[in-house]
Amino acid sequence: MRAVYAAALALSCAVAARAEDLPVFRIGVLNDQSGLYADIAGRGSVVATEMAVADFKPETHGFKVEVLSADHQNKADIGSSIARRWYAVDHVDAIIDVPTSSVALAVAGVARDKNKVLIVTSAGTSDLTGKDCTPNTVHWTYDTWALANGTARAMIKQGWTSWYFVTADYAFGHALERDATDVVKAAGGKVVGHVLVPFQTSDFSSFILQAQGSGAQVIALANSGGDTINAVKQAAEFGLSQSQKLVSLLIFLSDIHSIGLQTAQGLLLTNAFYWDLNDGTRAFGKAFAARNNGRMPTMNQAGAYAATLHWMKAIAAMDKAKAHDGALVVAKMKEMPTDDPLFEKGRIREDGRTIHDMYLWQVKSPAESHGPYDYLKLVATIPGDEAFRPMSADACPMLKKAK
Repeated sequence: MRAVYAAALALSCAVAARAEDLPVFRIGVLNDQSGLYADIAGRGSVVATEMAVADFKPETHGFKVEVLSADHQNKADIGSSIARRWYAVDHVDAIIDVPTSSVALAVAGVARDKNKVLIVTSAGTSDLTGKDCTPNTVHWTYDTWALANGTARAMIKQGWTSWYFVTADYAFGHALERDATDVVKAAGGKVVGHVLVPFQTSDFSSFILQAQGSGAQVIALANSGGDTINAVKQAAEFGLSQSQKLVSLLIFLSDIHSIGLQTAQGLLLTNAFYWDLNDGTRAFGKAFAARNNGRMPTMNQAGAYAATLHWMKAIAAMDKAKAHDGALVVAKMKEMPTDDPLFEKGRIREDGRTIHDMYLWQVKSPAESHGPYDYLKLVATIPGDEAFRPMSADACPMLKKAK
């Protein structure tokens, strides 16, 4: 018996020693954990990233992964400062999530300069795969062009052709209005005006009144998170939907939960993920909710899970000594097809854009819902090749250099 025990102990120590010898890769979840975007990403994205690591079991592929997190407070200087410290001092190999487009654009520059990986799963600006594309950035989940392409085209097909924008006055809002304007005009509609709203505004009353006075058929909200919640609630108070159609170009499951179905019912929206879409998304949703105080995942949090899986698959397929080189890892991620239970099969283009299906949804009425987070009904599936802006060397300068 003693011999058996000694042998088992020796084997256990040998396994532990081998695990200690494995190379370590670090991924940092950088996002808003206390402010306007805390619900759409926040701690939930940390949970999703940790779930991906637990599910993939990198130790069985010859390496270990550690997850860090930090709050960038929606400020580009804070976000870029954390990124520099993580990359240079804390040996972080990849940063993921990064809501707030101005922060994501700043961190993309740091990732390029330090030759590390940036995987954006929450910020929306299409400039990340356009004029600000880099060999070190992957843009997962969605972007402003895909949001506009899905919702605006659907609205114009229904005859809602004149548009007015209520736009968040920072990089994301500007990009979303720009991309939506292009789609509206290309589909035969017209834009009659816009108003720029300071980021993190609580009182939308004056902006709603300007929108009502525009005479436009569609009032389009080019904002996100808490700004969207406040705008939709106050638009309802002003009775805007009685004479005009309110459209949110980016609204999350958590936003609808906060607004309530009584107010949000009927809204059309485009997104990349819904927990109740299929068996794979339902299994993830339930496992995530069990770790996140009963809250179902947003598409950003789902993106953090799926993108972390793909990043680890790329490392597993590489010489580990080369897998600390960000550009090489991103190149491997582009070389390998994407495939996970949340976004299913897809690919990453040379400009860094992840291609997968997008979905057009309508918010259910209270009578149609069977309980919390049963909020959406599917209107249409938009194939990935149609959902995202075509790749172009004119849009992404990096592609010209590659030729």
